[in-house]
Amino acid sequence: MSFRFNFFIDENENNEPETPDKTDLQLGSPKHKQESTGKSEQTADAVSDSSPRPGAAKHQDETPSERKSCFKAAKEHDVPDDLNKVLENKVIETESDLYYIKMSVVEMMCLGGGDEEGIISKSVSSHSDLIPGVYEGGLKIWECTFDLIDYLSEAEIQFTNKTVLDLGCGAGLVGIVALRGKAGKVHFQDYNSTVIDKITLPNVVANSIYKGSRDDRKVSQPPLKRPKKAECLPDVLAKCRFFSGEWSEVSQLLLSSNKPFSKYDIILTSETIYNPDYYSALHDTLAQLLDKNGRVYLASKAHYFGVGGGIYLFEKFTEERKVFRTSIVKKIDKGLQRCIMEMAFKDSS
Repeated sequence: MSFRFNFFIDENENNEPETPDKTDLQLGSPKHKQESTGKSEQTADAVSDSSPRPGAAKHQDETPSERKSCFKAAKEHDVPDDLNKVLENKVIETESDLYYIKMSVVEMMCLGGGDEEGIISKSVSSHSDLIPGVYEGGLKIWECTFDLIDYLSEAEIQFTNKTVLDLGCGAGLVGIVALRGKAGKVHFQDYNSTVIDKITLPNVVANSIYKGSRDDRKVSQPPLKRPKKAECLPDVLAKCRFFSGEWSEVSQLLLSSNKPFSKYDIILTSETIYNPDYYSALHDTLAQLLDKNGRVYLASKAHYFGVGGGIYLFEKFTEERKVFRTSIVKKIDKGLQRCIMEMAFKDSS
């Protein structure tokens, strides 16, 4: 059943979330990142099992110097003044009691204009959801995203009044979980500005408007106009900041900004270690931005085929740096093995 407002909510007749089309919804990283990396993917429209990432072949043709020279300047994204336009003409779907916009609709809109980076047209023309240094897969929701969300609930991770970073956020679902957990501040970062503007920010707005369980929604249908709950949006969005750009550039922007900045109590990141070439930048970013007693929760495949990264390789890399202590706190053996890693400074309490 679909409900039409300025936007849509897609639900089936039982008001249970539809399983997204496996060719469109990817979780936590790009679809092609999965296809050659062994990532399971969900598009903003579907959930799928692991498969290799198409973009990997192109990546392997590049030299290390070419791969490492791809930097995207950091930018902070302002929240639009007119929030009514953020979800205009969008279709909203649900998964794990979270709302996210239907990516195929956004793709069609952006192909008609509005994608200044051109990442959607480039992704379509190259048949790849990963173009190193151009597009790093944030338009898809990857499988490990939901692994991390499940773990945060199972482990009863407390977000109340914490400062949280959703690093490599894509759809921003793990950061939204932190917001629901009453985090004091939640910052979202993705490589691509298009992802922040067209995906992350609308998802934060949607989840701020529609809260509660699926059972609640069975009792009363969504109103024809934006509900009064929308009045709370400024309060929710006041907790949020949105950034695009390469990790080291974003770190520099945060640390050199005139705006007040306190290091993060919790950093959440999913399927960001598929490429070993990025390990140094990721490690240094975590070291620079994490509070001395903070924690990192990282979700990953055990191994990403075609690219070579994976949880155990990153664990070894981190151990050699002797900055963090690491612990694999959960393993998921369904399909390709997936893991949740906790990281903390070696001298932390």
